[in-house]
Parts: sequence; C-alpha cells; structure tokens
Amino acid sequence: MCIFKHGDRSYQVDVTDYLTDSQEWDENFAEGIALRENIPNGLTEAHWMVIQTIRNHFITYGVCPTVYQTCRANRLRLQSLRELFPTGYQRGACKLAGLTYREGFLGYSEMPESAAEVLPVNQQKTYTVDMRGFLVEASQWDKTFAIFKAYELKMPGKMGPQHWQVISFLRDYWDANRLIPTVYDTCEALHLEIDELERLFPDGYHRGAVKIAGLRLA
Repeated sequence: MCIFKHGDRSYQVDVTDYLTDSQEWDENFAEGIALRENIPNGLTEAHWMVIQTIRNHFITYGVCPTVYQTCRANRLRLQSLRELFPTGYQRGACKLAGLTYREGFLGYSEMPESAAEVLPVNQQKTYTVDMRGFLVEASQWDKTFAIFKAYELKMPGKMGPQHWQVISFLRDYWDANRLIPTVYDTCEALHLEIDELERLFPDGYHRGAVKIAGLRLA
C-alpha cells in the first residue's frame, strides 16, 4: 500500500492510486487525484456530476455503475466523457470517485484471494481465474474460454462478428502494448457508439468485454 497526500489529509492507495477503502473518500481526495489524471485546471461542475453519479449509485446499490449507466444518467456521449476524464472511465472517473472495477463485485469480498481453476472444457482443460472471474494469465486465453465466459455472463444471443471484432481488438492491443485499451480507444478504433457497445456487452466494458477477452486490470 502507498500513502497519497493532498491538502491536510492522507489516504491509503494502491500502487496505481486507487483508494483502498472507498469509505475514506472525500472531495479533497478527488481534487488531489485529478491533478494526476490530466485534469490540470481542476474539477468543474460537469466532473462533479459524473463523480456524484458514481458515488450515489455505489451507495444505493453497492456496485460501481457501468460506463453505460453513468453516460446515460448524465446525458453524455463517450467523447464528452473522454474530454472530462481523458485517462479513462475506470482509470479516471471511477478512480476520482474512490472506486475501482472491483467494486463491481460486492459480495465476493469474503472469497479467498488465491486463484481457482474453473470451467472444465471437454473434461480436460481448465482456466485459472481470480475471485472475480478474470483470467489470471492472459496467455491462457482461447476462443473456448471466451464462449464459456459469455455463457456464464448470460449474454443475450451468441457471440457474433461484432463481439469477436471487439475481443480481437482488445487481444491485439494487449499483445502490442501490454495494456488494456480504454473504452475510448476501443470505441474510437472500431467506430462504436457507447449504446452499441452496451448492446454487445451489457455487463459493461471491463466486466464484459475485457473479461471475455481474458484480460484484467492489475
């Protein structure tokens, strides 16, 4: 764990500046992290509306809202969200709100941290996933994993060409950069609007597309 200081307060964060205890969040934390997230001129009313949407949704439902829900609640196009939080939704807006993608999985907090082998395929192959169902080693991924994971997530219909186009982009980007592309990068590269991405992956970008692609945020 690390200590992040801003103003007269100190906060426990992980190595990527995510707050380790969401209950410690306050506006001072958001203002301080904003300086590290390419928002040099401070938080505007539009920033705070997004941050409060995320916080209120978490307080009400115990889960971090998807990027779709946040954009819809604030009538934002993806480009507008990008202008507000250039480093990403999870890595920008949610971080400032004191949450991570992990808060999308409340109820799993009592599970052990060790990985489990799951999803036997033809009674032979297993995949090692973390407690939230993300593949631990991206190199283990194959299309069978993606198909089973999509089934596990109860995605409507079957994985069609557009689904595979998104998954292939995520995998290729990871292979080239060892990074997960932001939702902005993916939508821009594939000419997708946010509502189109929601139709394809209703569970969310990270909880749906990224998970099916066998990737995870560290």
